[in-house]
Amino acid sequence: MQRRTLLKLGIGSAVVLAVAGGAIALLQPGLQGGKLTERSRLVMGRVGQAMLAGTLPADAGPNQIAINGMLDRLDQLIATTPNHVQAELTELLGLLATAAGRRGLVGLSPSWEEATVAEIGEALQSMRLSSISLRQQAYQGLHELVSVAYFSGSDSWAVLGYPGPLAI
Repeated sequence: MQRRTLLKLGIGSAVVLAVAGGAIALLQPGLQGGKLTERSRLVMGRVGQAMLAGTLPADAGPNQIAINGMLDRLDQLIATTPNHVQAELTELLGLLATAAGRRGLVGLSPSWEEATVAEIGEALQSMRLSSISLRQQAYQGLHELVSVAYFSGSDSWAVLGYPGPLAI
């Protein structure tokens, strides 16, 4: 394949994904009222489980409590972002909640519900290392959201060995 053809394919793919994301966001928004929709909570919860593997509690109950805390803090974080950031997030999360977006952007064949943490982790790593900048940017955005929402909670500080802020 010639370099020019490859560039055209990459640009064409980015345009198609952007248009599809906008259309899907109108039909199935990722955010409603500045908060994650039920489908977006599922997507971000599963992404969080994969990105935080090894730092989350091993037992199912405490693990789910940690993920729910991360999702609640994520709602609080999103509520403080400007409207244009919320618009981009609603497009991205709306797209990721669909089968086409999950397969096309993330590269994950099984549904979010059926995929294992390892499968989601591999798909996310493929996004991170992708030669397509749109996939890399989506990964970086998801990574930052998960990291800020999880590690801002005091219940995650012990995992890091952080005693908390010093009293002044």
